[in-house]
Amino acid sequence: MSPMFKRWRRCTLQATLVALVAGFVPWTGSAAAADAPFKVGFVYVGPVSDAGWTFQHDTGRKEMEKALGDKVVTQYVESVPEGADAERVIRELAQGGNQLIFTTSFGYMNPTLKVAKQFPKTKFEHATGYKTDVNVGIYNARFYEGRYLAGIVAGKMTKSNVAGYVAAFPIPEVVMGINAFTLGMRSVNPKSEVKVIWTNSWYDPGREREAAETLVSQGADVLTHHTDSTATVQAAEAKKVYSIGYHSDMSKYGPHS
Repeated sequence: MSPMFKRWRRCTLQATLVALVAGFVPWTGSAAAADAPFKVGFVYVGPVSDAGWTFQHDTGRKEMEKALGDKVVTQYVESVPEGADAERVIRELAQGGNQLIFTTSFGYMNPTLKVAKQFPKTKFEHATGYKTDVNVGIYNARFYEGRYLAGIVAGKMTKSNVAGYVAAFPIPEVVMGINAFTLGMRSVNPKSEVKVIWTNSWYDPGREREAAETLVSQGADVLTHHTDSTATVQAAEAKKVYSIGYHSDMSKYGPHS
C-alpha cells in the first residue's frame, strides 16, 4: 500500500468532518448567536479505543476541534447499539442543543430520520446510508478502491490461494468491500477464493477472533476484516498468517503478520 494511499485513508474522515462543520457554522443568525460556539454531537457504534472505525471518527472530531478552535464545542456517546437505543441517544443530543449531529453507523439511518423530523432546525449527517431528508445528509468514502488494492496484495502473497474475510453485516458498504477485494485478488491470481464469515456485530472482539481462527483452519493464509476491533489482525499474528487491517493503522497488533 503506497504512502500516499495510507495518508489519504488516515485523512479522509478528518477532512470530511472539518469541511462539513465549517460549512454549517455560519448558520447562526444574531450577533449573540454568532459569538456562541457551534455545538456538534457524535453517536458512535463502538468504543473510542486506539484503532478502528470509531477511533478514526473520533480522531476526525479532535482534528475538527483543533482546526475550528473555539468556534465549535463537541460531545460524543460511544458504544451505542443500533435500534431503539440509538434513537434515544440521537434525540438526547438534539434536545441538548447540538446543531449538527453525526450518526456514524449504517444501522442509525432510520433512527436518524425519525429524530430529524422532530427537530427540523437540527442538521444530521449519517455515515454510509442511502436515505436523506431536508435536514439529513449522508457521507461516505470510496473504501472499495483501497479494498481492491488490498486484494491485489493478498493475491500476490497467498500460498494457499484462500483469503479469509471477517465481516459484520451484509449491508451495501460491506458487500461492496468484499466484492472489490475479491476482484482485486483475482486480477492477479485467478485461482484464488475469498471465504467470508459474518459476525453480525460491528464490535465483538471475541466473535471476530473466533471467526478469524475458523477461516485459518479452512485454509486462509491472508485475513482481512470489516469489523471495528483489532481481533482479526491479532489472530493472524498468533496463527502466523498475513493480515490486512481496516479503518486505521493496526500494524502494531500484527508486527509480523
